[in-house]
Amino acid sequence: MSTLRLLIADDEPLARARLRALLPQDVAVEVVAECATGTEAIEAIRRDKPDIVFLDMQMPGCDGLAVVSGLDPGERPAVVFVTAHDKFAVDAFGVRAVDYVLKPFDRKRLETALERAAEYVSARRAGSIGARIEDLLAGAGSAAPRRPERLAVKSDGRFVFLKYDEIVWVEAADNYVVIHTQPGERLMVRETLSSIEARLGSQQFTRVNRSALVRLDQVKELQPNAQGDYTVLLRQGMRLPLSRSLRGQFEKFLMDG
Repeated sequence: MSTLRLLIADDEPLARARLRALLPQDVAVEVVAECATGTEAIEAIRRDKPDIVFLDMQMPGCDGLAVVSGLDPGERPAVVFVTAHDKFAVDAFGVRAVDYVLKPFDRKRLETALERAAEYVSARRAGSIGARIEDLLAGAGSAAPRRPERLAVKSDGRFVFLKYDEIVWVEAADNYVVIHTQPGERLMVRETLSSIEARLGSQQFTRVNRSALVRLDQVKELQPNAQGDYTVLLRQGMRLPLSRSLRGQFEKFLMDG
């Protein structure tokens, strides 16, 4: 991987200096900016376009969560929250942070966080390559580019071109996704579920929970349970829990279809 561009945002100068000092020497990294406020962090991310941000949770101007929320999805780097407070962990992963590091931390813990963030960056870059191939397949650059007829993904070192009707559902697996296809093949792809979701679009595919995305015409039944929740039964027999927060949107898609 090429040099990783880092941004460190923390209102304490000593905390920024300590984090910089603990960065591993055997990884190609470049600290492109240091920020003391949330407002500065947003401006620096947009200006310097870092790959990874080490972000304190509580800072003047706006907190770490507000920094992430203030960025468009396309301009968000890999976010690692570095904070003394464990109470924000659920909220942090709700905005898709790749890690949550509690102060005080040692070099080994920081290396783990950096490794996770680097994997995220690598997956995102692989997804970008796939998207560029799809643009070529769709005739990008013409007066009216068409939506690509196939999804290009990199799996096991090769690019695989999938027709949309071959994809049954997609599940998150740590820093990867697994694409389940009609022939029963499972493709492990180093990409995030959110990026795959954006590339597939919302006309044929939708989330059923935070870890699963399905093709709508593969849904056979919605089965209620005693707790008032629902299970999505796919035509291939797979059963997936339907998130309460997504139920209304999911049912709307089915009725519209």
